[in-house]
Amino acid sequence: MLDLPESALDIAALVRRRALSAAEVTGHFLGVVGRRNPELAAFVELHEDAAMRAARALDASLRRDERSELAFVGVPTGIKDHEALRFHFMRGGSRAYRWVYALTDGLVASACRRAGFVFFGKLATSELTILPFIDTALHRPTRNPHEPTTFAGGSSGGSACAVASGMLPIAPGSDGGGSIRIPASFCGLVGIKASRGALPNPYGAVDRVGLSSIGPIARSVRDAAALMDVLAGRPDHAPTPLPESFLAACDEPVRALRIRVLRKTPLATVDPDVDACVLRAARRLEDLGHHLDEGEAFDGSIDDFLPVFGRLMANAPVLPFTERLLQPTTQWVRAHGRRFSNAEALALREALERRVLDWFGDADAWLTPTVPTTAPALTAFAGLDGEATLRAAAPIGAFTAAFNASGQPAASVPAGMSQGGLPIGVQLVGRPGADRRVISLAAALEAALGADRLSSPFRERAAS
Repeated sequence: MLDLPESALDIAALVRRRALSAAEVTGHFLGVVGRRNPELAAFVELHEDAAMRAARALDASLRRDERSELAFVGVPTGIKDHEALRFHFMRGGSRAYRWVYALTDGLVASACRRAGFVFFGKLATSELTILPFIDTALHRPTRNPHEPTTFAGGSSGGSACAVASGMLPIAPGSDGGGSIRIPASFCGLVGIKASRGALPNPYGAVDRVGLSSIGPIARSVRDAAALMDVLAGRPDHAPTPLPESFLAACDEPVRALRIRVLRKTPLATVDPDVDACVLRAARRLEDLGHHLDEGEAFDGSIDDFLPVFGRLMANAPVLPFTERLLQPTTQWVRAHGRRFSNAEALALREALERRVLDWFGDADAWLTPTVPTTAPALTAFAGLDGEATLRAAAPIGAFTAAFNASGQPAASVPAGMSQGGLPIGVQLVGRPGADRRVISLAAALEAALGADRLSSPFRERAAS
């Protein structure tokens, strides 16, 4: 076993200067996959031989003084199973897609390949990325590495599970209602959803309502920001990050901001442990010089979001004779979405966006729980029909889905653990287009949460 740093950027630096070979790094992480994946089910397709061949090819290039400029040279990763990865299946967590095979890379895999990543295979997702937990008819549930009797979250749960368990140092995901931020919170990781338009959108043919975004799941804000740069089309390493890059934003000081704190939602009861983590994060932000006040809950419901989300899912291509192979929840969501045209769904999304932005008001940022609770038990949704499952799971996205509708940047940052030992994340949300500010703020909060700081007046105001 190698004694590797946790940071994907630091691993790449070791490979770049040939202190470690890509083959050694790949062998190390494949060993972890072999030990942990049988229980956790993060990977649904694993190509070990292809990964080792790719790593050795990178090592040969480095010996010829080639490819050392790549941002993540020699770093292992995987691709979510609804994305195309050359010479891999693309099942999307569904029996209806079980024979779909990709001959070329999709946008995410192509960007990651250009940055020097070594691909291990495909990572689990909920069926057609619908649910915030992974329990499909195609494979075993994806479990939380911190407590395997609970879910890792979804839909990018395979990505989060792999990173949190040490099977991978970093992975890309996608987010249409919280699908990056939710598993990041459940698994104790950083997850970032970019502003609408800040990163390329590979889902345009299906996502005609503008909910979805690609993004990173990582152990640190720096790693996540660097992967955002890769997804934005900047695959090269720079000794000094480019001034306009997401990575450079990690080191930029943040002027005093007006931050509102949201602790309640009409959609769910916030767990006391989650609320305590939000208050702790609020105190740290106030210690950093920001001005905090408590805001009112957004007055929205699942039925405001469901027509938009349902239309997105109804657009996913499924052959008529395989529709019956979809899980009951998927069938119900798609049927509900078909009640609305793409134009109607887009108009509803735009109206919801206006409501969210009006509610967001003149604040520079909001601090919220990422999820109202910690990770649910594997039995939490057993025995429910399609609609009941969707409605029972919807409160998991109570603090995330609105910002897919509004297209705002949002980041989940690890903020503590529950009394039961499960991770808890808090969410920072910025104004539209303020991705770099959110990253700067997230990096500062990440550092502050790791420090032992004195409490602040926010505790007294929040308790009063």
